[in-house]
Amino acid sequence: MAPEVNEAVETAHATGILSAASLMVNGPAVEDAIARARRMPTLRVGLHLVLVDGAPLLPRDHVPDLLDANGTLRTDLVKLGAEVFVRSETRRQLAAEIAAQFEAYEATGLRLDHVNAHHHFHVHPTITTLILDIGQRFGLRAVRVPAEPTRVLARIESTAKPHRNWGVAPWMALLRRRVRARGLTAADQVFGVAWSGAMTEARVGAILQNLPEGSTEIYFHPATVDRFRGGVAGYRYADELAALIAPRIKALTSACGARLGGFADLCAA
Repeated sequence: MAPEVNEAVETAHATGILSAASLMVNGPAVEDAIARARRMPTLRVGLHLVLVDGAPLLPRDHVPDLLDANGTLRTDLVKLGAEVFVRSETRRQLAAEIAAQFEAYEATGLRLDHVNAHHHFHVHPTITTLILDIGQRFGLRAVRVPAEPTRVLARIESTAKPHRNWGVAPWMALLRRRVRARGLTAADQVFGVAWSGAMTEARVGAILQNLPEGSTEIYFHPATVDRFRGGVAGYRYADELAALIAPRIKALTSACGARLGGFADLCAA
């Protein structure tokens, strides 16, 4: 997204607990991100597909149904999701953009550790099919299933009262079944959804102290500063970086017996 994000990723991997990162191949600072990733061979890197709320990788006249009046990828996820269900031309353009982003990732020479999507748009069942079909041609082995154990969150912050999104839950369960039916890997649980942009040291520490059994993905949005071009207003980017490199968090990670790694390590296990 930005050099400030790339620098934070490098710092958090070199001095903190960050073990994997997702690359936006159509992001403004992608070349800087690729250069940093190449000099960090122990960092697991995956593809963050941007199909909404961003810039298309393909020329705009190739994907007109995916764009708004400004020529950028649409942000009306519900309406676009409905069109993907019913319009074959929209699905064709979406498949072309997905394939182009996989091809761009392959061209980096980085090993593909995992795939996820901006705003978790890959939970949409039709988009799931496109990503799995196209991705497996490029060596896809792991996919994020953003299913967060809300009972753990409620135990940490009882006043927050995080709730399960019953409208999305069936699609989440379907995504997990389809990923595993194809022999692909997904973490047993994910943290970072409810507290997106606010994964503070206190919250991360509490998650580690209440870490469920199995494989867990904890995802962050770190940056060296809170305000930068393309950043989301209100996100505590610098606090998330501070959490990743905090000595207490590193000590808790070791104390709870967690083994750090990426999805490639889960596949190997």
